[in-house]
Amino acid sequence: MKERRTRMNLATPADPVRTRLVAAGAAAVTIGAGLGLRAVATGDVAKYGGDALYTVLLHALVVLAAPRVTPLAAAGTALAVSCAVEFSQLTDAPAELARRSAVARLVLGSTFNPPDLVWYAVGAAVGWLVHSAVGSSNSGDAKSARRTMKSLILGRRE
Repeated sequence: MKERRTRMNLATPADPVRTRLVAAGAAAVTIGAGLGLRAVATGDVAKYGGDALYTVLLHALVVLAAPRVTPLAAAGTALAVSCAVEFSQLTDAPAELARRSAVARLVLGSTFNPPDLVWYAVGAAVGWLVHSAVGSSNSGDAKSARRTMKSLILGRRE
């Protein structure tokens, strides 16, 4: 274990330009996934899947703005912004903006819904997981990242 830590500490940090390119690509893919989900799904699947993807998008945008941010800090920031937007829906401002603009409706929503907060947390967890795996592969520890992803997806410890 000590050898692994030493190897990880000696790894060169990820290139910020490359990190930003990956984050921009992830943001574009996330937007496409969200629009695709809205086009093919209805009801709870579209709504709550969109909520999770909203937070994943925010995570990608945080990394785009601050490429050296840790996965946990990016996920926490994305979750905090998502929740702040949701709680702002307790006021009239987002609903009024949503009536005037389709973009505002997609970004700000219009009606407070407590279950959305759970799905934002799911999106933050997915963002953290992917960011952690990509960060591990950037540091030269891709094999470990794949093992971590596999164990988290399959729900077992290795």
